[in-house]
Amino acid sequence: MLQPEAYGPQGHPDYHMSLQELSQILPTLPKDDRDQGWVSLIVRRLADGHREKPERAHLSVEQGLAGDGWDRRPPRDPEAQLAVIRRQVAELIANGQDLELFGDNLFVDLDISAANLTLGTRLMVGDALVEVTAKPHNGCAKFNQRFGADALRFVNQTVTREQNLRGIYWRVIESGEVWIGAPIRVISRGSL
Repeated sequence: MLQPEAYGPQGHPDYHMSLQELSQILPTLPKDDRDQGWVSLIVRRLADGHREKPERAHLSVEQGLAGDGWDRRPPRDPEAQLAVIRRQVAELIANGQDLELFGDNLFVDLDISAANLTLGTRLMVGDALVEVTAKPHNGCAKFNQRFGADALRFVNQTVTREQNLRGIYWRVIESGEVWIGAPIRVISRGSL
């Protein structure tokens, strides 16, 4: 029988940015490449609520990120197997807080917008093959607590929704290793 897991780290209101601040800074972020990039950070969510930031990890068809909370918590939705966020956007929203607060598995330097990584797009991430899923990655109550109501509005607003500021989900098609600095390469584009 599955045991309840701890909630995870808390954010601090002193670091929360206003919607206006976030909206003004976003256009100044450098543009990421559309076809290739790299893994900047790997985060594994542990059962006790802590987060682990390994240098290397295994991406598994069966488990997602091996040892992560996704594999321990039903319903283990394959459409939400790996949570991915653009590193520069995460750093903007975190505003100096630790990036592990997000709970995403992979922080990447790559254009993850809906226009670039369409549904079904396949990518090599280190030695693993992954695919972009249809499930939207929306901000939630935990995101609101960690980064504030304005940050939640920022990632969920219609005007920026196609940029996937909150991130996207991938599922593992072929298992393999991933590491900090691992190359990411678009193999094939999905449908629009």
